[in-house]
Amino acid sequence: MRILEGQGVTKHFGGLAAVSNVDFHVDQGEILGLIGPNGAGKTTLFNLISAALPVSSGEIRFKGQRLNGLKPHQICQMGVSRTFQETKVFGNMPVLQNVLVGAFFGTPTRVSGAAAAREAAQSLEFVGLSALSMTPIQDLTLGNQKRVEVARALATKPELLLLDELMAGLTPAEVGEAMELVTKIRDRGITILMVEHVMKAIMGISERVMVLHHGEKIAEGTPQEVVANETVIEIYLGEKAHAGS
Repeated sequence: MRILEGQGVTKHFGGLAAVSNVDFHVDQGEILGLIGPNGAGKTTLFNLISAALPVSSGEIRFKGQRLNGLKPHQICQMGVSRTFQETKVFGNMPVLQNVLVGAFFGTPTRVSGAAAAREAAQSLEFVGLSALSMTPIQDLTLGNQKRVEVARALATKPELLLLDELMAGLTPAEVGEAMELVTKIRDRGITILMVEHVMKAIMGISERVMVLHHGEKIAEGTPQEVVANETVIEIYLGEKAHAGS
């Protein structure tokens, strides 16, 4: 079953097409990796799905329902949550308070304080940060701040999670831990669409990979098919494909 579909999705900034006539789909229960050079349109596509930006043309549907014209909070409450390329956290607030924001405002029904606190605590436990719940988030490492963003997104009880460069800036050990976390999230029944430059992660945990270049989709397939695609090698992977990184 296709949980998310896009047809002819396009976004213009003036005369520039940041995303151009892209058709895509995400199957329920899968991890779909989205790769491409800087400026390829990956984060713009995330912003279109989550309504941070309006679509210029085309259509995006979640579980068959059209997302065009909805507001970000409405899409979140439908079951689509996200993290950000640059962490967007409330720096002066403790970790738990950051996650409570998702628990309170991410669902369409009114949530009691006790229920939100339970959801936030469970999300923090899931990402391994229970011991830091009262720590000001500004005191956390980048890796742990990213985990807080994941916990906040999970607290909205999503069916589809958009991860925007979760592993950027992490150490190799942290990348391995983040890969395990993403797999755990999928095993929990949450579908994942992830933008990532860490090829080890994309190729290691994605069932399918989609490649954007200058806003256009240039390839799609299994990780093995994408790595072997001559156009993808020339434009993006280069020697990395041969080095196995």
